[in-house]
This record gives sequence, C-alpha cells and structure tokens, in this order.
Amino acid sequence: MANPRQPSIGYSVSITPSHPDTTSPDPEKISIPPPTLITPGAPRFPLPRFQQDQAPSPSLKTPNASSPANGLKTGSPIPHLSTPPGPPVFTSPVRPAAVPFRASPATPQPVAFSPGSSLPTSSPLNFSNGSHELQHELSNVTEDDIASVGESPYVLFSAHKVLKQKKQANIPSLGFGALVSPGREISPAPQIIQRDPHRCHSCGAYANIYCNILLGSGQWQCVICRELNGSEGEYIAPSKEDLCNFPELSSPMVDYVQTGNNRPGFIPVSDSRMSAPIVLVIDECLDEPHLWDLQSSLHAFVDSLPPTTRIGIILYGRTVSVYDFSEESIASADVLPGETSPSQDSLKALIYGTGIYLSPMHASLPVAHAIFSSLRPYKLKIPEASRDRCLGTAVEVALAIVQGPSGEMSRGVIKRSGGNSRIIVCAGGPNTYGPGSVPHSFSHPNYPHMEKTALKWMEHLGHEAHRHNTVVDILCAGTCPVRVPILQPLAKASGGVFVLHDDFGEAFGVNLQRASTRAAGSRGFLAIRCSDDILITQVVGPGEEAHMDTHETFKNDTSLYIQMLSVEETQSFSLSLENKRDIMTEYVYFQFTIQYLNVYQADISRVITIRLPTVDSVSAYLASVQDEVAAVLIAKRTLLRAKNYSDAIDMRATIDERIKDIALKFGSQAPKSKHYRFPKEVSLLPELLFHLRRGPLLGSIVGHEDERSVLRNLFLNASFDLSLRIVAPRCLMHREGGTFEELPAYDLAMQSDAAVVLDHGTDVFIWLGAELAADEGKSAAALAACRTLAEELTELRFPAPRILSFKEGSSQARYFVSRLIPAHKDPPYEQEARFPQLRTLTTEQRTKLKSSFLNFDEPSFCEWVRSLRVVPPEPS
Repeated sequence: MANPRQPSIGYSVSITPSHPDTTSPDPEKISIPPPTLITPGAPRFPLPRFQQDQAPSPSLKTPNASSPANGLKTGSPIPHLSTPPGPPVFTSPVRPAAVPFRASPATPQPVAFSPGSSLPTSSPLNFSNGSHELQHELSNVTEDDIASVGESPYVLFSAHKVLKQKKQANIPSLGFGALVSPGREISPAPQIIQRDPHRCHSCGAYANIYCNILLGSGQWQCVICRELNGSEGEYIAPSKEDLCNFPELSSPMVDYVQTGNNRPGFIPVSDSRMSAPIVLVIDECLDEPHLWDLQSSLHAFVDSLPPTTRIGIILYGRTVSVYDFSEESIASADVLPGETSPSQDSLKALIYGTGIYLSPMHASLPVAHAIFSSLRPYKLKIPEASRDRCLGTAVEVALAIVQGPSGEMSRGVIKRSGGNSRIIVCAGGPNTYGPGSVPHSFSHPNYPHMEKTALKWMEHLGHEAHRHNTVVDILCAGTCPVRVPILQPLAKASGGVFVLHDDFGEAFGVNLQRASTRAAGSRGFLAIRCSDDILITQVVGPGEEAHMDTHETFKNDTSLYIQMLSVEETQSFSLSLENKRDIMTEYVYFQFTIQYLNVYQADISRVITIRLPTVDSVSAYLASVQDEVAAVLIAKRTLLRAKNYSDAIDMRATIDERIKDIALKFGSQAPKSKHYRFPKEVSLLPELLFHLRRGPLLGSIVGHEDERSVLRNLFLNASFDLSLRIVAPRCLMHREGGTFEELPAYDLAMQSDAAVVLDHGTDVFIWLGAELAADEGKSAAALAACRTLAEELTELRFPAPRILSFKEGSSQARYFVSRLIPAHKDPPYEQEARFPQLRTLTTEQRTKLKSSFLNFDEPSFCEWVRSLRVVPPEPS
C-alpha cells in the first residue's frame, strides 16, 4: 500500500482518522463533540533540563513517572492531521481522493481502502522456515520483566491496560491515549548504540526487547506486523542471557547515534553548541519606564551568556539598526529602511562588509553593555499602538545575519549555515510598518485583507527561518496590544515560542535567559507505529505531518511520520487512540522513533517500544487509569476546539456531558436514586476537570483574547508537568519552621494566620492572611520562605511564570481566590472529608474562617457534580 499522504499539521496537530469498521458508541447518548478537522501550523522540544519537575501532590494521584512507554499509533487507516489554533490562514493540502473529509466538526468519516491493500496484521502468521520454533525457543522478555521494562519516562499512557472490546474501549467520554515527550531528558539516559539498527523488512519497525528470536538462526519476529526478519547472524546465541548484551534486546528505549566522524564515540562538542548565534531584535519604540526595565533585563541577559556564545543586536522602529561590534568605544550601527524587505544587494553589502554583526561574548561584552546603555525612550507624542514598528523587516535582516556567507569555517569544521540559531524578538507593540504589518487602526477600510496578507507573510517568514535551522522566539511585554494573531504564525512556523509579559521586568528577564539557553535539536521526525488493532484518531502537539515515501525500502510501512520543528524537553505530543476492532491478542505494541540532530550535531534515532496488556474486565481497565494523564489528554482535546471565548463557554458544557457519560457508562446507579455513582477507580478525574472548567483555559479568569490565545497554544504543546499545573493548581501552606503542607486547592486554605503558595503553571501566587500580615516579623519570614519555594518549584520551567504576592483583602487577591474551589459553601462533614486540615482548627478558628468568605453564585465542586445527577466521588 502506498504511504498515505496527509495534510500537513502545525503547532497543534490534530489527526482525525477513518473508521473502516465503525461500530462506535451510540452518538445520541453522549454529546461529546468529535475533533475538528482543520489545517496546519507548527512548534518544538528541548534537551536541557527544562522539565517542570515537581513533587507529586499527595492530594492528587500522580501517574508513574515511568508510565508505559511511548504510545503512538501507526498504521492502518489514514489519519488526518490538522492544526488547531491559529489565526493564521492555511492552505489546505490536497488529500487522497479515497479519504472523504469535512472541514467542519463532524464524526470522522470512514476511509475507503482497496481490497488489495496490504496492511500489517497482529494475528499469528504461518511460517515455513522454522518459525514455529518461536513458540518454544525464545521470548526475550519474561512476565517478571514487564514491570521494569514495560514503562518509559518518555510516554505516559492514560491507562496501563487496554480493553479488548471495541465498543467499551472507544467510549469517547473517557477515551484512551498517551502523552509523548520525545525531547525529554532523563537520567540515566537511554543506552547508546553506534551501529545500524535491525529493522523489519516489511513495516520498518525496529528490533526490540519484545521480539521473539530464533537463537539458532538469529531471526527475529516483528511485534508490529509479525513478519520474520534476519539479523545477519548477529542475534545467533547459545542462550537467552547472551542476547542481553544487545541494548535493543534488553531495554525498551535506545539511542542509535551517528556522529559523522570516523572515530567511534566522538561527538564534536567544540563550537557547535556554545557558539550557536543568538540575535536580539529589540523594539525601540518604548516609553521610559518600559525601557528602563528592558535595559536592566538585557544587561543581566548578556552577563549570563557563556563566553563562546555569539550574539547580534538589532533595533527596529521605522528603520532597522544593525549594531557593529567592531567599534569598541561607541555604539555604532548600520541602518536599513523598514518599509520594504531588504534587497539582496543591501544584504550582501552588510554581510560582506567590514562590520562585525555576530561576535562571541568574551570579545563583545563591553560593547553589548554600551549598546544597551545607549538606548533612548521614544520621543514623539504618538500613542503606543500607532507607532511605526517594522518587526518583519528586522527579523528578515536578523535571519540574513545568522545565515552569513554560504559556507563558514570554524576551527577547520564546516558548520551548517544557521544551525541551532535563535532569534529573540523583544516587542512592546504591534508590527505596523513594512512587510507583514497591519494598519494602526482596526477601522482601516482594508484591514481584513491586510491582516490576511500579513498572516501569510509571517508564516512564510517562519518557514524560511526553520528551513535555515533558526528558531524565532517572540517575547512581548507592556500594556500595548501586540496583535497576537499576526505575530504568532512567525513563532509557530519557525518552531519558536510566543510569550506575553506584564512588563519587561523580572519574569521577562528570566524568560530571555531561559529562551537562549534551552537546548534544541533540529531536523526532527517522529515515526509512530503500533499494533494493527489500534488506531490513532488525533495528535495534538508541536509538529506537522511529513510526507515520507519509504516504500522502496519497507513495502508495508504504514507508520505516521510527523516533522518536529524543534526537539525540546518542554513540549509533548498528545495522542488519542481507539480500537479498530475487538482485540484477540494478550498484548498490544507501540513503537515510536525520534530522529533528530542534537545540539552537538550528532544524528540521533531514539527508539522506544512499549507493550500493554489487554483485558476483558472493565474494572481492571479502570483500575489502571491514570487520572492526571487522562485529565490532561481530555483538556488538550477540549482546548483544541476552544479557539475563542465563545468556544470556551461551549466547551464547558462538553465537560459536564463527559462527567455524566463516564458515570453512566462506567459507574452504577445509586440505590433509590436517579443519580449515578462515579467509578471509584477514577475518583480524582471529576475534580481535575472541574478545575479545567473554571480555570484560565475555559473559565473567565483570563480576560483578554490575546492572553487566552497565547495560553491555549502554550498548553496544547506543553509537557505533562506544565500541562497538569495549568489545568489544576497546586496549593501549599506555610508552616512554622519554614516547612510546607500540601493541601487541596480549596478556598478553605485561606486562613488568616497562614501564608499559602498556589502554583498554577504560568502564574504562582503567594497569599498572606490578614492576621499573619499584621505581624511584620512573621510575615516577612513567611513571605521569604514562600518566595524561595516558588522559585524552586519553577526553577526549570519555561516559560517562567509570574510570581505575585499579596495580602488578604487586597484587590489583587482576587487572582488567587478565583483559582480555588469554593468549598466554604459545603456542609461541614463534606468540608472535612475533602479538606482534612480543617480538623486541626479550633472552633474559634473555624468560625473566623467561615465568616471571612463572601457568598457568590458559583457552585462548589460537590454542588456542580450533583447538578449533573452524579454522586460526588469519595475523596481518595
């Protein structure tokens, strides 16, 4: 079968597949909307330790850090990839004629296949070459090994078992899927293999720990398509124990490494990572207060860079100023007009001239400080939003500077032009001048057309940057709207990030440093394969579909290939999986391969193989469900459709329907009641989804549509740790002695004699009770401890969150209160059951706490669940 060509995807990729044999759950019994078919966008992943590591909440069930490895699906019916969010206007690629689809939300349509299509099968095959011996000779992994090798830190499944019955497994309200983090750094790292891998000649899957192997001939059976393959005699061994010397046969994850050097094990660390250029593109149309903050952040930024890092500095307003580091005593710049794209002649004159526009920090630090100190505030009396800013032209010039001459020699090694380079835009307002710009005023008669043109131009520029292995990060700050829909395609298409800040102060400075230091692999591809009984119905994450024609090598390669615009630790792909039919085997297999060029210019092929047991028992399946992973997957599927605030309101209703349907399909009816009991095995899920429903993603906490759009895009591509924190905040109460007690995120934590830290992913709040705040000594010590904790919790997080502190009763305290579940309305017995810390309070303290609350119409968690005719689950 020819490798299916599918629509390209983007920052958030959504795949909506076909159902060749559809007997799906009755659609009339649940109104969970199916995934929307849309079109493409794009993003990326790191290798530094940018993981939001946080101790698991005692009040929340944390999935195993080493949850069953990577789960991805591959092949069979043709999946449709589409990009979720995005103002950008994308051109729909041509799809196979055999694949009917609709551009509006609709039930996935069946895919028409030719009867002669050759698809892998998971049923046993009859071999005439002695393969019957496989049943007796060797199964390379025993049942006792499953616990240790069946899991991977790179993939978290929503359940550790798979239901055999298609009708039960495909109930959409709960769903089954996985979160895959291809760029995550773990310790110890996967074993390294410096030789060519053994791959299935039929489907292209890699030899792995679960393969059956004929010891006498060295042949191995593919777990994906069940074909028998040769190993050129390598796997011939006298005993099973001898095969453990092969890393791929003893570990579920390995890295195949090719350094491109004749010396085995040699990885050219020299300049390739530390000298990767960083170009700062700075808005010069700032008022004085913002400029002061920006200057402080920039001075601290260059002081933090390694001495070998090459830096460039460009300012933009109505013109583009490219600073020359050859002048040591003064800030000198070459100036280009901003109203049009720079001509090839002007760029050649710049690049081949006498100026030095990229210089290592050890030689240019004093000059960089002089440049930043020379910046002056905007002098004309023009409103911020109306000032001319040629951001697009400035990025074009920065990209030309990064590329430099066609070939560059560095210590005798020819470096790829622009490899692993980064352009960081520091913007204080919209792009209103030159290419990719929009008019100052929305009332401009030609605004819609100019906006559409600007979107396409920005996306094209982002793709051009990606083609040259250059990432464009856009860090915005200040009170002036930056027209997020116009700028976001530039960051997305290049594999960069888009972050909004209140000002150019502390959080901006931290993100500037973390953006520049996070390692990113390039030229990344993710190949997904799985047992033929499993179908991928949707992928959300930082990539777009790659059209790989591998059929000359692997005739039955039905894997899904995704191009990752960057390979970073802070991001992940979420996969929605379904059963294509009832499963007859005892296990299903998942394998995915991440191929990328790391920061040291070594070619890596990371192969991860997972097997999950299949079960008939619904209770056994529910017992294996990981509540937090399931909640994050549900949240990402939901957010994919919430493109604006109106959609977000509609999505709240789908959360309600989801809770009701899970209780109906997996729970039981309460005695003498019309209410259903929620299944006790997933008792944490409703509370997590309640946080999602009322939090910043779907609730009314985030007011401006720009903020909502940026947060949505960040969440759709975020790692599990950050995603979970954005969905459900983590609450810690300060205790005497500097210790902290973790509590449920309920408003009952707002006790006047306490200090509380609330970590909500992109924001961390420190709340001081009025009684504590009145004691200056104690409040100062508590505030310092809380601040230290907040910094430790978010030390490796990117983007770095805002850390805000305030006292009880202040106007800012509403940010804190709005993110807590209003449990003060519940009866005392329910409060104590869900918030046991209350039992430690005296009667006087509880009375004071009760009197401190203001009554609003918003329901508590228990009230909300009961309104759905569901009995609130017992706290675990």
